[in-house]
Amino acid sequence: MNANTGLVLEGGGMRGVYTAGVLECFLEQGIQFPYVIGVSAGACNAASYLSKQKGRNKRVNIGLVTDPRYLSWQNFIRTRQFFGMDFIFNEVPNKIIPYNYEEFYKSDSEFIVGTTDCLTGDPVYFSRNDYGEDVLTALKASSSLPFIAPEIRFKEKILLDGGISDPIPIKKAQSDGNGRNVVVLTRNEGYLKKPSKLQFLVRRKYPKYTGLQNALATRYRKYNESVRYVEEEEKKGNALIIRPKQPLQVGRMERNPQKLENLYIQGYEDANQALARLEAW
Repeated sequence: MNANTGLVLEGGGMRGVYTAGVLECFLEQGIQFPYVIGVSAGACNAASYLSKQKGRNKRVNIGLVTDPRYLSWQNFIRTRQFFGMDFIFNEVPNKIIPYNYEEFYKSDSEFIVGTTDCLTGDPVYFSRNDYGEDVLTALKASSSLPFIAPEIRFKEKILLDGGISDPIPIKKAQSDGNGRNVVVLTRNEGYLKKPSKLQFLVRRKYPKYTGLQNALATRYRKYNESVRYVEEEEKKGNALIIRPKQPLQVGRMERNPQKLENLYIQGYEDANQALARLEAW
């Protein structure tokens, strides 16, 4: 991609296998971006894309999904985490499906990981200069969902899921000098979030984090505003959106390998169909 062109990746838990399929197509076509920003699952999939490990996202997110250490009630009962965060961010990249740190760190692409500050409720972004050789902790923080994962302390901050405060971080990409951005979404056109009916549980769970409470209360509004903004940017020619054409049959904590495989293929095929549009753009 030309300079000043970014790749912006939404999160979405296991819906992120759609993004994994898109990025697999990009890898096969040799499409690289000088700037990549993602939150939650989007950031995690970006890491394997930047390490140029073809097939790795599929092996991790689909191949291991039935392993109770990856995602299970057993995890939740034992550690209060549905996703086995230590398993995913330690054992998997360092032992089971080794991550190519060398390739990642020699990449010329800037990689920004978005998180949410629990105290203020504001987004906190970590660049390569910020996380240095500890990108996994930044990714872990970005992927730590409220209620089902613990807060992460990193760089003197208390952090949770980046999708809470900035679900589609295109404005951050633009402020960093990227006038044009490819945006990968994990929801179909027309999808909008509704206000949460569980705000009382948020206050009970996080009584000290008023910033987080406010961020979660307004999350639906931020998401919907972000979608509208991205769509307007596409009309202006400043963005190109790749997203599912149909409503997803996969939930945030989906464990059905066949459903995940279908979504992965859908992402791959949608990206493949967008290649001509991408080249023209």
